[in-house]
Amino acid sequence: MSAETLPPPSPVEEPIAGRTDSRPPLPSGDRSGWGRLVAPAAVVAAALLVEWGLPHRQAVPPTRLYSGLLVGLLACTLVFAIVGAMRTRFSPWVRRNAPLVGGVAFLLALWNLVTVKGNLLPLPYFPGPQRVLLSLYDDRTMLAVSTYHSLRLLLAGYTAGVAAGLVCGILIGWFRTIRYWGMPLLKVVGPIPATAYVPLMMVLFPSHFLSGAALIALAVWFPVTMLTASGLANVPIAFLDVARTLGAGPRYLIFRVALPAALPSIFLGLFMGLGAAFLTLIVAETVGVSAGLGWYLKWQQGYLEYANVYAALVIMSVFFSSLMTLLFLVRDRVLNWQKGVIRW
Repeated sequence: MSAETLPPPSPVEEPIAGRTDSRPPLPSGDRSGWGRLVAPAAVVAAALLVEWGLPHRQAVPPTRLYSGLLVGLLACTLVFAIVGAMRTRFSPWVRRNAPLVGGVAFLLALWNLVTVKGNLLPLPYFPGPQRVLLSLYDDRTMLAVSTYHSLRLLLAGYTAGVAAGLVCGILIGWFRTIRYWGMPLLKVVGPIPATAYVPLMMVLFPSHFLSGAALIALAVWFPVTMLTASGLANVPIAFLDVARTLGAGPRYLIFRVALPAALPSIFLGLFMGLGAAFLTLIVAETVGVSAGLGWYLKWQQGYLEYANVYAALVIMSVFFSSLMTLLFLVRDRVLNWQKGVIRW
């Protein structure tokens, strides 16, 4: 029997002297890559030209906050372009996020055009970015205090709702008898908006803080309970059979097998509960309380101070998106064992 001749080994590329990074270099002829880095700076520069070159058709307060913001964004985009063109560990992050800065500048320029420059959306209902930034600066102390009170109320209600939802979800999802009686009650009580219970909560609880926290907890409780129970009920039977074969008891099955397997569904409930908590927080703060972002929003709207209203909306956006991002980070850390899964 003749021995088969093996194919010759493929040639190995010799390392280039002075290059320690194994990643391929940025192609010099990649126009789309360079355009992705330069375009945000061009958009910010265009926004500056709109601000400095076109006349105002609305009364604008004497402030340079908006121009300063655009200059800061222009500096950021130029730094991003330089870092993105270099071969550093930050380059992929810069190339991915630099267009977002250009998108923010585009929205600011469009806002400036339809309000201050074009007067298509008149005062006082649609102030320009200059007025909103000035309101953010002038009323920063009140906004900071309101944000603190909102965070305090949100954390109290969300923590209570998550704790109650996890307990109820485990009981309903694991024990058949409790699921038989609890699931119909959950289907009847859960879909009712938590804000419908405002009059009842104000009677049941002695303080506005406790009533607001109870409303938020009720809004969080339903999605966390439902998705925790669903996750436990859908744990593969094979996981439980293998654990029982190895001598696992009921407590081990629940906390070491079923709950870890149900974590993706549980985190989905946590995200849905956090979204419901944001909505309920604003409604709860408009009834009876004397601090918080919802209270500030209603107070400024009553005086037709719409620049302050938009300033509060900006703070809410940053506040809520930061908490949502934090929950995403916790999810990614806890579920780091998932491989090959597309995460939203």
